Amino acid sequence: MQTDTLSAAFAALADPTRRAIIARLAEGEATVNELAAPFDMSLPAVSKHLKVLEKAGLISRGKEAQWRPARLEPMAMKSIADWLEQYRRFWESSFDRLDGYLQKIQRADDSGPRN
Repeated sequence: MQTDTLSAAFAALADPTRRAIIARLAEGEATVNELAAPFDMSLPAVSKHLKVLEKAGLISRGKEAQWRPARLEPMAMKSIADWLEQYRRFWESSFDRLDGYLQKIQRADDSGPRN
């Protein structure tokens, strides 16, 4: 995934409504009506959110007559996960070092002089 595509994906995911739509689509494809059900917004507003997600490559829309189901694009989500993976490893390593340091301090405190 190119950086500009990655930027578009993160910009699309910045909105909580779009994240909720992605979460719903992770369960399976759905129509605009199905996706709009939990929200207090018009169908055109939900359609605009879908267009943003589609433009970012995170979802695709079917072309079956009037029924245009939206579905998650797993490869786009995998590209985001792959990009984030490098930072997960960084934070885990940082937390491991912090944990080691805190254990060292605790041992030094436990073995220190007592009154």
